[in-house]
Amino acid sequence: MTEIIDGEAVASEIRDGVAECVDTLGGAGVTPGLATVLMSDDDASETYVSMKQQDCEEVGIAAHDIEIDPDAPAEELYDTVDELNADDAIDGILVQMPVPDHVDDREVLRRTRPAKDVDGFHPENVGRLVAGDARFKPCTPHGIQKLLEAYDIETEGADAVVVGRSDIVGKPMANLLIQKAPFGNATTTVCHSRTTDLDAKLGNADIVVAAIGVPEFVDGSLLKEDATVIDVGVNRVETDDGDSELVGDVDFESAQEVAGAITPVPGGVGPMTRAMLLYNTVKAASQQHGVEVELP
Repeated sequence: MTEIIDGEAVASEIRDGVAECVDTLGGAGVTPGLATVLMSDDDASETYVSMKQQDCEEVGIAAHDIEIDPDAPAEELYDTVDELNADDAIDGILVQMPVPDHVDDREVLRRTRPAKDVDGFHPENVGRLVAGDARFKPCTPHGIQKLLEAYDIETEGADAVVVGRSDIVGKPMANLLIQKAPFGNATTTVCHSRTTDLDAKLGNADIVVAAIGVPEFVDGSLLKEDATVIDVGVNRVETDDGDSELVGDVDFESAQEVAGAITPVPGGVGPMTRAMLLYNTVKAASQQHGVEVELP
């Protein structure tokens, strides 16, 4: 029987732990603050930011909502980040990506103070992650690692395949899996659009993390029996009746016939990404104000 990995349940436990951290910080006179900066009129981005703000309110983190006209000069976003860096009420900064084409997204990352970079994408934080001394682990890969831990899925000595090499998921996920640390120590292969013989690599994998952005790309026929399948994809596709639905990068129906454990879409990785943003925000507040908390 394939085990369905319940990201909603694990994320709820993380949020409960974060709320306890917020109480501890509050006892020391600290209210964690997260600034979300939106420079887009994309409906999906607006929805994501709204959900993150709601998550903050539920656990007691102060959510600071900043919206910038997408047609404004890039310097307006850069200046906003500079102001947030200097604001003691702000412990974490999240600039919702993508930003408009006239804005250099790498400049946004570089300008964000590393101690407030709760996404974990500043070059300094990326370097610390690779070195095995992460200040903040990027939210989606860290959330996946928490799912593996919650379901006691063995990574040590396992063959893991990460399909996708993005800076947001693929690369940091591979780094976490290979590190000499709990729920690491895997032999990890990163596959991408130039990979040859992808089918054979997937067929040998004990753990598959699909983050390629192609709807239902990974079919059950490609998987090893009893593999753990983590589906990061969120793709909206049209159904036969002209409506639409969310699907992952894995064909769930065929994959669950083979996999030992699998994340659904929705309800798998997505809730964990949001929960780990809260985790990183209270960690940032703890570090910046010198108040020790017990992170979940």
